[in-house]
Amino acid sequence: MNRFAQAKRIVVKVGSSTLTHPSGGINLRRMDELVKVLADVKNSGREVILVSSGAVAAGVGKLGLQTRPADIPGKQACAAVGQSELMYLYDKGFGEYNHSIGQVLLTYDAIEHSDRRQNIHNTFERLLEMGVVPVVNENDTVSVDEIKIGDNDTLSAEVAVLTGADVLIIFSDIDGLYTANPARDPDARLVPLVTLIDEKLMATAGGAGSNRGTGGMETKLYAAARAGSEGIDMAILNGSRPRLLYDLLEGKEVGTRFELNRQQD
Repeated sequence: MNRFAQAKRIVVKVGSSTLTHPSGGINLRRMDELVKVLADVKNSGREVILVSSGAVAAGVGKLGLQTRPADIPGKQACAAVGQSELMYLYDKGFGEYNHSIGQVLLTYDAIEHSDRRQNIHNTFERLLEMGVVPVVNENDTVSVDEIKIGDNDTLSAEVAVLTGADVLIIFSDIDGLYTANPARDPDARLVPLVTLIDEKLMATAGGAGSNRGTGGMETKLYAAARAGSEGIDMAILNGSRPRLLYDLLEGKEVGTRFELNRQQD
């Protein structure tokens, strides 16, 4: 059974490296393409939840800073500026296709606290019932290590589980999971399908993400494992080609698909 082709509720995560230029400014063309595809997917009758990184990176660009601040107050200040910019652009973009968005900012303690978790679930359900596209991010302005989720790969998996999504799609700056680092190994091959995440696979994926984000391939494997533990399939697609989402939802083999715990199918 191809769960992507049959999915009715999808969570899509887009990373900072996809949304921003190397200079740190928002990649408006990329963002427009992404919004158009997601609006079209929603028009097809699917429910779409967007987990969007980029607040800190957008703030860095908006403020004209040369580098991402290393201190927490600096990062949180950039997040405050950048989140406003992101939401303005998403509201404008989705509005062109007659779709409304709703901002949902989360922290780790809110997700872990049972009462708050239920309230968050209820909010998502009501937003989706109203035809709204929830746009989710970690609340970087207030998050510190004790309440920080850590990266939006992990956040997207938690959102997928929390909302009972059918599938999770992560747009990254790479085509998917490779047998080795393709930037260093010319013999590296794309892995089209993963059915088991073990220590060997985690070792292959080790390494940090880009300097515009916080996640690397290792965090994506953790996200796949978390989603898979609840029967949610995940895929990694190249964020420079948002239209790949059409192919994935048509059941075509693109990117890397994670189909874990599928013995029952």
